[in-house]
Amino acid sequence: MTSVVDTQPQALTFECETGNYHTFCPISCVAWLYQKIEDSFFLVIGTKTCGYFLQNAMGVMIFAEPRYAMAELEEGDISAQLNDYEELKRLCLQIKRDRNPSVIVWIGTCTTEIIKMDLEGLAPRLEAEIGIPVVVARANGLDYAFTQGEDTVLAAMVQRCPEKTPVAETEREERNAISKLLNFGRRHEEVKAEESEYVNHPPLVLFGSLPDPVVTQLTLELKKQGIKVSGWLPSKRYTELPVVEEGYYVIGVNPFLSRTATTFMRRRKCKLIGAPFPIGPDGTRAWIEKICSVFNIEPKGLDERESQIWENLEDYLKIIRGKSVFFMGDNLLEISLARFLIRCGMTCPEIGIPYMDKRYQAAELTLLEQTCQEMGVPTPRIVEKPDNYNQIQRIQELGVDLVITGMAHANPLEARGINTKWSVEFTFAQIHGFTNARDILELVTRPLRRNNSLKDLGWDKLVKTEANG
Repeated sequence: MTSVVDTQPQALTFECETGNYHTFCPISCVAWLYQKIEDSFFLVIGTKTCGYFLQNAMGVMIFAEPRYAMAELEEGDISAQLNDYEELKRLCLQIKRDRNPSVIVWIGTCTTEIIKMDLEGLAPRLEAEIGIPVVVARANGLDYAFTQGEDTVLAAMVQRCPEKTPVAETEREERNAISKLLNFGRRHEEVKAEESEYVNHPPLVLFGSLPDPVVTQLTLELKKQGIKVSGWLPSKRYTELPVVEEGYYVIGVNPFLSRTATTFMRRRKCKLIGAPFPIGPDGTRAWIEKICSVFNIEPKGLDERESQIWENLEDYLKIIRGKSVFFMGDNLLEISLARFLIRCGMTCPEIGIPYMDKRYQAAELTLLEQTCQEMGVPTPRIVEKPDNYNQIQRIQELGVDLVITGMAHANPLEARGINTKWSVEFTFAQIHGFTNARDILELVTRPLRRNNSLKDLGWDKLVKTEANG
């Protein structure tokens, strides 16, 4: 008989294990950022190993002409026998001639860190010479986990955001990419009438790379509350970067953007709104409510909106209710996903996470604790930089129903009869906002539904027989 004490939620506990990042390489951020920023070109400066990784990670895009390339460092570069500046200038001039981008982003790798390559020193000189902005972002796997590559790129781009709102009306319209997206094909009178629906509040800039449909959804959700989004970082085009003045409010949509948030506050003197992230109906509601509270706006219709979404998810919820999920740690979305799945009726004994910024994720951690109390389940143990060997022992002892893990561990765990889901799939899926909660549950329940189908066919008995020899 289980004692009452065991099931009572406790305070969150934090641990740190080996200090290694068991995660994908952060240079993979190029895969989604070059598609998001349509007039950009990404130049990854590294060794052949980096090239092989990019080729494999992005091989699915081979039929599209991509806007990224590898600057492969040879032995001569590493032993400082070649002129870095001249080599990079030659490559950038070729990029300018062939593609003519609005910005070239240099992605530094582990090798550029080890040989102390002065990319930040070379970039301004080259930029002045070739006439194209050159942004430097360090995305090496020594210092950063998988999704933090995006964080370093966006933090570098914060510095490039214009400081003053354009005076000319035409220039202002060109700069505001969000307005163009929402008002495409509409009459000027309609747009003017709609503008009057917004509440008078300080400018708000949102940051985080999301697909255009999700950008539109979140912008419209805020518009229902009378909140106007002044801009997004990154924008669809580098030339449409949002204006960022001192005193502007900023808020992130992803848990891995702590460096970008810090850059906004320290370098541009912006005010950061600390809120849970808009992942799942509960997180989206809390995110909107926090923005409303900062601007002294009474939120409208969020109760009905959230309860309607939960009703629509019931077919998925009955599959996972009462089951347990274990996060091995990969993409820094673990806290938000765990909080949502606990709200769905699951339990979560452990959340592994490569890196934990407790200040940036403070509101998310508070909501996780609150969710555990409301659902009457024990709070997860949070392990930063987990040791995978120890984790596998714990997974076997706990007998969890599902493990969300990096690609390297999925097959070995499946061979031991443990259901797994690749964490990288949540990075590329549309998981933000009210309507995309269904996509999260589609991914989470897929291995469980597959196994139920196999049981109906009698495959589980065959697998057990083979495993027993």
